[in-house]
Amino acid sequence: MDYVEGFVAAVPTAKRDEYRQHAEQAAAVFKEHGALRLVECWGDDVPDGELTSFPMAVRCEPDETVVFSWILWPSRQVRDAGMEKVMQDPRMRPDSNPMPFDGKRMIFGGFQVIVDR
Repeated sequence: MDYVEGFVAAVPTAKRDEYRQHAEQAAAVFKEHGALRLVECWGDDVPDGELTSFPMAVRCEPDETVVFSWILWPSRQVRDAGMEKVMQDPRMRPDSNPMPFDGKRMIFGGFQVIVDR
């Protein structure tokens, strides 16, 4: 059964192109290590909330944009093995593919697919 790894982060708006390049490079690595698909979405209609929201979750600053991303894996087992390989891959080291955002404010998690129509 498919498995999804989801991410939300705040990226400096001025670094959109740099982020896209980072994501393109990372996508190739993830796919080499078992991912089926990687989708990166740049926030376009992401309102602030009163109690909770995407911007609040990642402490988005006025000069930042929320990104929403996910990676589709064939299973959790493939994800677990693939993520271990991705984290060891030299192309993912900060000196070769630095994250153009504050990774400490990124939220992420793995999810079992329960509906897919």
